[in-house]
Amino acid sequence: MTELTTTLGPKSAAELGLILPHEHIFVDFRRPDHPAHGEADVAAVVARMAPEIWKAQALGVTALVDCTPVGVGRRADVLQAVSAATGMPVVAPTGIYREPMVPHWALAATEAELAAWMLDELQDEIGTSGVRAGWIKLSAGDDGITECETKILRAAARAGRETHSAIGSHTIRGSVVRDQLDILEAMGYTANRFIWIHTQMESDFAWHLEIARRGAWLEYDSIGADDEVCLNFTCRILDAGHGDRLLLSHDRGWYDPAKPGGGEPLPFTPLVERFLPRLRASGVDATTLQQLTHANPFRAFAR
Repeated sequence: MTELTTTLGPKSAAELGLILPHEHIFVDFRRPDHPAHGEADVAAVVARMAPEIWKAQALGVTALVDCTPVGVGRRADVLQAVSAATGMPVVAPTGIYREPMVPHWALAATEAELAAWMLDELQDEIGTSGVRAGWIKLSAGDDGITECETKILRAAARAGRETHSAIGSHTIRGSVVRDQLDILEAMGYTANRFIWIHTQMESDFAWHLEIARRGAWLEYDSIGADDEVCLNFTCRILDAGHGDRLLLSHDRGWYDPAKPGGGEPLPFTPLVERFLPRLRASGVDATTLQQLTHANPFRAFAR
């Protein structure tokens, strides 16, 4: 059976409705070698983030994909605690962010060692958290993928191929996405399991079309900050017939331990409150909206 791997166990499509495919509960952008990197009191994070989860649930959100990998403060125990407190299924990632946020142990590891580590998290659990990773989150440099990022990507291809797990990458330039897909396909991984995160940051729409035609997922994920950009691209990609390859989200949250009290979270609600009504007003029908918010994210991340 195809299921979403979450902090609350496997979930079928029938158990879920609207899914947010790119959000953050906890993030730390201090370097991994910072002495306080990733440190926070779990109860404090729950107290700050649970109300944001409840607001989203009240609007019909039934699951959330967390996009914080190793290198920017991943805390599976925090995801588990917030999920347990709210009843929100969270899809946790394995994987590593781009340079210079790659930790020393990953810089030193071989491709085979990284692949084995990802496989362990996808098949068993992240550390001793009790949380099984549901997908792989990576990144690549804006000006091109580095040797280390290529090693991590190849390791992800090996782990993703074996577990049929999605690979998503924070990548800004379409040309870099093309290079990533070339590497993945040479490893036997299929483009239709790859998610181009932050697609809306590539201003040349021709790249959106090329990557969609290749079979990968496009993700417009700055809703709440860049609604006009996301609305324009969404309508254009729908008109081009690629609505079955599109994901919509916020890239919001999050508790930041570098800020007093974790900072002020950004709500997970603009998609439902503002963006979907604007799509309806633009003539997008209910069936398409259901596809974009329910069916597509489940297909993209389910294993």
